[in-house]
Amino acid sequence: MEGKKIEEEHIQKLIDIALKQREYSYAPYSDFKVGAALLVEDGRIYTGCNIENAAYGPSNCAERTAIFKAVSEGIRDFLAICVVGGRAEEGVRSLCPPCGICRQVMLEFCDADFQIILAVDREHYELYTLEEMVPLGFKL
Repeated sequence: MEGKKIEEEHIQKLIDIALKQREYSYAPYSDFKVGAALLVEDGRIYTGCNIENAAYGPSNCAERTAIFKAVSEGIRDFLAICVVGGRAEEGVRSLCPPCGICRQVMLEFCDADFQIILAVDREHYELYTLEEMVPLGFKL
């Protein structure tokens, strides 16, 4: 994997925080709970969970929640994001990659070497760059 290298201690911390954020998810319709933890250049971590709505369209993913929180505070230097997700009753059993809309938002605000950590737990995770996740992404 090329690009920025995220230290193992940061990876573990992001996984822990994303798992905690998953608990705050509001997913009464899909029953699929997602948590995210976004590491920014200065070391701060912005968090997010998915928030659903009966109309579905106004729903928001965990990744976008974290990114939008950071952007709304003037932060745009992103290093990595950890994403965890799974059915409420099953917990996190497999990797949960970002949806297409979240990938497009990442293309808007993140460099090609931005790190995406997909995790089940501290021992089971995979790292991807944004470029690996979206090889032919649309960017102006």
